[in-house]
Amino acid sequence: MILDKLENGHKYDSLNPRFKAAFDFLLNNDLLALEAGKIQLDGTDLVVNVNNFEGKAEENCRMESHQNFIDIQLPVSADEFMGWKARTELKQITTPYNPEKDVEFYADAASSLFVVPAGHFAIFFPEDGHQPGIAPGKKYRKIIVKVRV
Repeated sequence: MILDKLENGHKYDSLNPRFKAAFDFLLNNDLLALEAGKIQLDGTDLVVNVNNFEGKAEENCRMESHQNFIDIQLPVSADEFMGWKARTELKQITTPYNPEKDVEFYADAASSLFVVPAGHFAIFFPEDGHQPGIAPGKKYRKIIVKVRV
C-alpha cells in the first residue's frame, strides 16, 4: 500500500508499466469536471472510474481485495478514511472471489485506519486488503483507477 500526494504520482511509474498513463491522466485532467462513469485508457487493462460518491460509516464499508488489478483510489473533493489489512490475514470471507469482477469481500476488521486527504491517493496492490469509503454523511467526487497487474 502507498499513500501520497497526487503531485508525487510519477515517483511510482516504475512499479507498473501502466502507472505512467494513469498518473498522466490524473494530473492533466480537471477531475471535478469529468463526467461520472468509466474511461478506458488502455482497454480493460487501465480503467478510470469517476464516481460521485456517498461515504458510509465504517461498519457499512466492506473489506475487499483483488487478484488481477491494482487500485489507485483518489478522493478529489473531500477527505476519506480507509482501512487496510494484509490479504494473508483476511479470514472471514463474506463473498467468495468473483473472477469477472476481480473482487472478494470480507467481514474482517482493518488492522489500520488512515485518512486519505482530498488530492492524495492510496495504491492498493493484490496483497492489500482495503476498506474504502469511510466518510459518514459526506458526498464527494472520487476517482478509482483499475490497473491490471
